[in-house]
Amino acid sequence: MDTENHKDQSNVTCKEQNKHAIDATTTAHRRQPHRNKKSVGAADSNTVVDSRATDDSRVDNDSNSTSDSCAAVEIKNHKKNGENLAKLSDDEDSQDGIDLDRKFEADTLKDILLHPFEGRTWDRLVRLLCRPTDPALLALCRFLFGFLMIIDTVEERGMNSADIRWGDPTECRFPLVNWLRPLPLQWMYLVYITMLICAVCVMLGLAYRVSCPTFMCCYWYIFLLDKTSWNNHSYLFGICSFLFTITDANRYWSIDALINPKIRNAHVPSWNYVLFRTQIFLVYFIAGLKKLDLDWVMGYSMMDLSEHWVFAPFQLFLTKSQIDLFVVHIGGLIIDLFVGFFLLSEKSRPLGLLISSSFHVMNSQMFQIGMFPYGMLCMQLIFCTQNLPRRVFARIPASLSLFTPDSSEEDCQPSYHCVYTKEDVKSLTSGCSYSSKEQIPPTQPNKRHRLVAAFAIAFIAWQCFLPYSHGITKGYNNWTNGIYGYSWDMMVHNWNVQHVRLTYKDKDTNKSGYLHPNIWSGGSRRWSGHVDMIKQYAHCIEHNLKAYNINNVELYFDIWRSLNQRFQQRLVDPAVNVLQAEWSPFKQATWIMPLIVNKTYWRERMAELEYWMNADRAVHNYSSIVFVADFPGMNLENYVHKDFGNTSLHVLEGEVIVERMDVGKNYSLQAGQIIQIPADTFHSVYTVSSTPSSYMYTFINTTDVKFMEQFTKFQTDLEASNSVNETLKKYSKDPYLSHYKDLLDETSLIKSELEIKNSMINIFKSFLWKKYAAFRRSIRLGFGAVYCLITNSSFGEFLNSTYIGESHQKK
Repeated sequence: MDTENHKDQSNVTCKEQNKHAIDATTTAHRRQPHRNKKSVGAADSNTVVDSRATDDSRVDNDSNSTSDSCAAVEIKNHKKNGENLAKLSDDEDSQDGIDLDRKFEADTLKDILLHPFEGRTWDRLVRLLCRPTDPALLALCRFLFGFLMIIDTVEERGMNSADIRWGDPTECRFPLVNWLRPLPLQWMYLVYITMLICAVCVMLGLAYRVSCPTFMCCYWYIFLLDKTSWNNHSYLFGICSFLFTITDANRYWSIDALINPKIRNAHVPSWNYVLFRTQIFLVYFIAGLKKLDLDWVMGYSMMDLSEHWVFAPFQLFLTKSQIDLFVVHIGGLIIDLFVGFFLLSEKSRPLGLLISSSFHVMNSQMFQIGMFPYGMLCMQLIFCTQNLPRRVFARIPASLSLFTPDSSEEDCQPSYHCVYTKEDVKSLTSGCSYSSKEQIPPTQPNKRHRLVAAFAIAFIAWQCFLPYSHGITKGYNNWTNGIYGYSWDMMVHNWNVQHVRLTYKDKDTNKSGYLHPNIWSGGSRRWSGHVDMIKQYAHCIEHNLKAYNINNVELYFDIWRSLNQRFQQRLVDPAVNVLQAEWSPFKQATWIMPLIVNKTYWRERMAELEYWMNADRAVHNYSSIVFVADFPGMNLENYVHKDFGNTSLHVLEGEVIVERMDVGKNYSLQAGQIIQIPADTFHSVYTVSSTPSSYMYTFINTTDVKFMEQFTKFQTDLEASNSVNETLKKYSKDPYLSHYKDLLDETSLIKSELEIKNSMINIFKSFLWKKYAAFRRSIRLGFGAVYCLITNSSFGEFLNSTYIGESHQKK
């Protein structure tokens, strides 16, 4: 009887204490907004025991013994209740944690706005930036970024063509600063190999604190070596490599975390996510602000994109011009301006991800812009909840989860990079023994936390300022403002280079001549649009001409460009010796010719003239129109190719004098007048009006027109004839007969190739083969350079043997 009474009393005591334990567990979950689902799932069978262990410190040893035995009995009797509790705790943890975080963020932002200079506000901001967060999402982005950088190193950074890009010592370079020079080719391959290996290590999270900064240094070195390859997305990848270097992206799903238990699944401070999210947000938002440019809004920046297959659904109910204006320009403006806000908001994030993903997939098909669309597709995930990878990995069957983290691990362990609340520390340290106070996670911001917070704010401010820094870096301003490459003015400015003339004058012999514009530029003409690179190119040419005994030279550039469908006009003064011209990064170059903006209204009329010209189907494939504007007192010297037998000059505005050098006569023309220009002759057009003149060239390739007329007749006779030999005999005296045969063979070959390429399987095979060939060549030449360095053998001979092998493969 006594035994039964004692048992009943024990059961009552167990129920009361376990009820208290359940309440304590729920309260602990509510106090821990950063505890993840994985810990709750692991606590299905141990929730009561762990909670009781926390409260046992308040009772004596007899109560401890009773509680332990009661807990064991209660676990057995209430297993189902424990499972329901875990689920309930998980839901409450997630929702309550989000609510607490939002309240803390709102209060902090309110303090910043109302009391920006109070110490309490700064302390709350430091806590906000250093609060602990789940490392899973940051690790996923690290893995994807490393994978993309492996491909980027081979392709866009140019490892597969490094021998072509860096192999010619006489080729002119365009570095950010003139003292930055490429290494010898063999050592450049060593840089690429290092960069490739480090990209693999970044992806795997191996030796992360060494591999990531090494990759970043190699990346920025190659990036800064050549301004002709600069673009916004290459700069973005460099920024991301810097951010990954300073963040704790190896705390989860990394080999480092597998090897080192101290960092495994450790919290990361929230500023790790804040910097990435802010950077991606600014890419979109500032790109949208740049698209408020009138040229973009009116639809002159990107022309004829409507013909691409990605716009096929819009072609069902919109004209091509409507697609170009409303879908490409206005749609692109709206997406860039607002998609960042959609991604920041939890409720609108799914829609934002759908819009941005569709946007980047379309861009990947329309433009050759490397890994940028895929990089943005990956980095947009940084806006998701931090435990997204855990939830995904938890759905993977155990038989397939060999390379995924164990989603049933206990909670994230504390990190001294974060600042915790006292409630967080109690829950994190319960059941743990610390030998000293220094091992307890910090609950107050220290000097390091404050410095990191200050750096994060400074970095964000710098990224906001840099795209609008053209008021300081005036030397890089041309017709458009801003430092090219990282102003986020993506696709806003569409350039067309019509004519570049490079004249040299030997001051010792007083002789002058012309040089091919790309003689030492490696084939790129991007230098012709930026005065800083024109200056660099001029000094490089001066150096190279010394090999031809031209030691005292003057160089003059006459560059004609068009901005966003405007008239072709001069960029720089052709009468200025560029070698003696002044240039400074902080001063506007005085030898730049201004953009003729008062003729911008002509663009609509120019489009109409071009449309009517192309309406003549007989010649539209063999004709071209060039619209030119020039300044008073200047002249354009031009040569008409011998194939353009029908060339005319039509004056649109102003007054010009046309000097025909073949007959030695001058012709004065005013607006509305036309003159024919003979083929294979030089002529000069002088602007004599007090305002800039504008005129239009119409070129018709009469040689091609005549050839196609004869070829069409030959093809018709060949199809109608019963004997091919008879047709060939009939045209035996035609000087173009061999060209007819070549064109027929080429046409049939193109048709067969198109049939093959139209197969999706063959397209995919071709894609994989190109990637494989690029990687194979990169690895062969890269490790060949390393082998030659180790063995002290000739890398030139190795290259020659590689070229011979490649030529045999092509055959």
